[in-house]
Formats: sequence, C-alpha cells, structure tokens
Amino acid sequence: MKKILITGGAGFIGFNLTKKILALGYAVIGVDNMNDYYEVSLKEARLLQLTSHGSYNFYQTDLEDRGKIESIFNENRIDVVINLAAQAGVRYSLENPHAYIASNVVGFMNILESCRHNDVEHLIYASSSSVYGANTSLPFSTNDNIDHPLSLYAATKKANELMAHTYSSLYNLPTTGLRFFTVYGPWGRPDMALFKFTKSIIEGKPIDVYNNGDMMRDFTYVDDIVEAISRLVEKKAQPNPEWSGNNPDPSSSYAPYKVYNIGNNSPVNLMDFIEAIEEKIGKKAIRNYMPLQAGDVPATYANVEDLYRDIDFQPQTSIKDGVGKFVDWYIDYYKVKL
Repeated sequence: MKKILITGGAGFIGFNLTKKILALGYAVIGVDNMNDYYEVSLKEARLLQLTSHGSYNFYQTDLEDRGKIESIFNENRIDVVINLAAQAGVRYSLENPHAYIASNVVGFMNILESCRHNDVEHLIYASSSSVYGANTSLPFSTNDNIDHPLSLYAATKKANELMAHTYSSLYNLPTTGLRFFTVYGPWGRPDMALFKFTKSIIEGKPIDVYNNGDMMRDFTYVDDIVEAISRLVEKKAQPNPEWSGNNPDPSSSYAPYKVYNIGNNSPVNLMDFIEAIEEKIGKKAIRNYMPLQAGDVPATYANVEDLYRDIDFQPQTSIKDGVGKFVDWYIDYYKVKL
C-alpha cells in the first residue's frame, strides 16, 4: 500500500482530497498545524471524519518546523507528497506578510528537502491562479509569463514553482504544480466569498461586492479539483523532450517538472454567482458595492487544455449544482432554520 503525505490535511481541499485518496486504497499521512486563521472547530470537525480510518495517521505541526517535518519522513516510508498546506488568502497577506514567508517559503523548502533526502517518487504542490497577477490576456495559460504578482501571497506561490523546478533539475525530483482557480464547495473556508455571502444573506446582513460587481471568477467545485489531483498521483511529471532554452516553455522543462492550471474553464460573473446563492436560499442579498481591493484581480479564466489532455479530465459540476450543495451543507452543519 503506497503512503501519501497530504499537508494541509484538515483544510478544505486537503480534507476532501484525503477522503478520496483513502477510498482509492492508499494510506495517508496527514499534516496540519490547525492554526486559527479561521475557526478551528471546522478543521476539527473535518479531521474527526478522517481519524477513524485505519489507513490514516495525523501529525499536528507547522511546515516550518524543520525537525518535526524531517522526523515525519523518517518515521514513514512516504511515496508521494501532496503539499496543500499554506498561509492562504490574498487580502490577509497585506496584514500579516511574515506568515506567508514562514509557511509558504520556509515550509515549502522543508518539504522539498525531505522529498529529496527520502527518495519521494512525486511531489504535487498547490500553486494558485493569483500568480497571473497583472496579466490581462484571457484565458490564463501556463505558457504565459507570470513576473508581475499583485500580492505577497501570489509571489510566494510563484516562488514555490521556481523552487520546485530547481529540485527537479538538480535532484531529478518529479514535481507537479497546480494553479487552483477559486475552489468552492461543502466544508469550504469561512474567509471565501461563497461562505461569507451565504452566511450574510441568511442572516440578513450586507455582503461586500468588490469592483462594484464587475468581476469574473473561474469557480471550480471541490469534487472536480479532487478528482483531477487523484488522477495525477500516479502520473509523475516527465521531462519535455521538445523543451528549448531558446524559447522556454514556462509550464514544462528538460527536468521532470510540470505546472497545470486546475480550473473549470468557464468563468462566471460575480453577480450571477450571487444570484445563484440568492435563488438557492430564497432570499435577496443586501449588496454593499465597493472598489477593487489591493491585490485582487478583476477576472480569472483558466486554459486547461494540457490538464484535460494529460489525464482525460473535465469538470462535471455546474455553478447551480455546486452552490446548491454548499448551501445544503452550510444549513445542515450550522443547523440553520430558514
């Protein structure tokens, strides 16, 4: 039975992915620091669903604790690492930048070193659509230059991709980076738009609508994300024989390195997204229109042709169905009476 280490295992994507990976017959080592960036009770409730599984083992630690990370690798013969742990949030990176360097850069360095020294077969890691920064050519392609990030969070995610390439090149470590596009669904993070909008609409409180509603997001349902990641576990990044230093493709390399967009390939206007929530709840939102926030981008839209080609995958969940499943979960989890 292969062992897969999933960092951020009590997080939104990590929790959903762990359930899928366990169901596929792998053993999972979970790592999470259980920090209070958002309500810890939600993380604990996710974790409670995992810890009863016989093939699951959990460690609570920070990625930047080098000694602890090294000991986890020493205690377990880990075959594949899926690194989802990170300090999340674009706007929070304006308030607490040091947290992003500690977790997303120092922590990722510890993961890379542990993979290198323990003969890990494949490292899959979370990047972000935010790396496209000031780019305005849509859809965003992994072949695009990404040298103009708009937040420290985005800069740390680009740094992860650069660090991963270095280890792929120097140590022949297969690395696959995933640029996530606005993941949503049941058990989602309270700091994300769907959660905040749903909570406020139910409670009759105003919602903040940034850029006066003129925003588009490539919303991607969590089950679709999890399905794609699970298909990549056994598909190690390979050197691209056609790669050329004269005309370098940013998404691949002469080394075993690959970066994918992982999105829905179907951007949705923010106002339409809000209307889908209103329709499901049966209540209109009180909208507080605001300017574009520092670090935000007006639109995201993923070109995912290479992901579809390489793992024969396409998202299956519509916005109406995805929003409906989240609202149903929210009402059940928080025992809401409409």
